[in-house]
Amino acid sequence: MSSFTKGLKKVEVALKWDPSPIGTPPHDLDIIAATYTSDDPGDDPGDAPAYVVHFDSRSPDGTITLNRDSTTGQGFGFDEVMTLELERLSPSYARVVVGIAIQQGERATVFGAVANTAVRIREGYTDLAQNDFSEVADSTAAVIAEFTRDDSGEWAFREILRGFDSDPTSFAAAMGRAR
Repeated sequence: MSSFTKGLKKVEVALKWDPSPIGTPPHDLDIIAATYTSDDPGDDPGDAPAYVVHFDSRSPDGTITLNRDSTTGQGFGFDEVMTLELERLSPSYARVVVGIAIQQGERATVFGAVANTAVRIREGYTDLAQNDFSEVADSTAAVIAEFTRDDSGEWAFREILRGFDSDPTSFAAAMGRAR
């Protein structure tokens, strides 16, 4: 699972899942993007993202936006969508890591307990990656993609699927170490 695509400009990450069965608490899955500078790439435990975009937020410069945020999975098709305008990101940013986390209630919820999960990453009408989280069914969060800027300023994509067992806040702090 290591496909590279270079020269990316504007990418969409879309997430879908089925609502919880009637009488059970709703499943709330979230797309999270962590942006790193070239001075602090996120490889080491001490590296922190320059900023994180998740539910109810967007990047300070408006280049990464959560366009739709579902808290239940209700709707048709992809319910939650994040847009990353990589070509507009400041040259000081060298890496963006994208992940999915499940909001945790009283009992830990893992991807295997959420029906019909799927994520799609695309540029324009070209699908770069699709996944259903079956490989990380016992995880509560997963890194799904890494975008890196090369010396010429072009962005490259690498598909990753690495599971984590943490809440969204802890996951956002650790997700940069997924390589």
